[in-house]
Amino acid sequence: MAGEADDSAGGPETGGVAFPVFRGVTQQALDAKGRLAIPAKHRDALAMGGPGRLVLTADPSRCLLLYPLAAWEPIQARLMSLSSFNDKIRSLQRLLVGYADDVDIDTAGRILVPPSLRRYANLDKHVVLVGQGHKFELWDEAQWQAQTAQTIAFPADGLPPELDGLTL
Repeated sequence: MAGEADDSAGGPETGGVAFPVFRGVTQQALDAKGRLAIPAKHRDALAMGGPGRLVLTADPSRCLLLYPLAAWEPIQARLMSLSSFNDKIRSLQRLLVGYADDVDIDTAGRILVPPSLRRYANLDKHVVLVGQGHKFELWDEAQWQAQTAQTIAFPADGLPPELDGLTL
């Protein structure tokens, strides 16, 4: 079920730690102060890194990524262990770690999306929270609709070869 902890141990990228699995799309609204109400079914799982400890950061797709702290830390450590002499790596380090912000779930179950991250992702009032396994993506609703339309348009050259044999 969405928001519940996965009983299986995490893979090599998680250091054997089991993280919650998030699924589903939820339409939300940011309040006038830029706060986002976390759906009740996900609050406990998101807080697994400690009471309300989350990390919110930028994604190259112009959405935001929301991680439980325990899921974010190995990603940050791996990213920062890479050579900053490579321009592409350094750019990703600047984006992902530079924009990373610790956010807390308040007593009303909300997080404050910092103004710099709201500007980066063009978040206004209407947003979409999208479960993506061990994290969430937070999108401006109009950008999410455009992204979804692009995804289901399937280009003439078909799906990537990595998806060969995948059945749903």
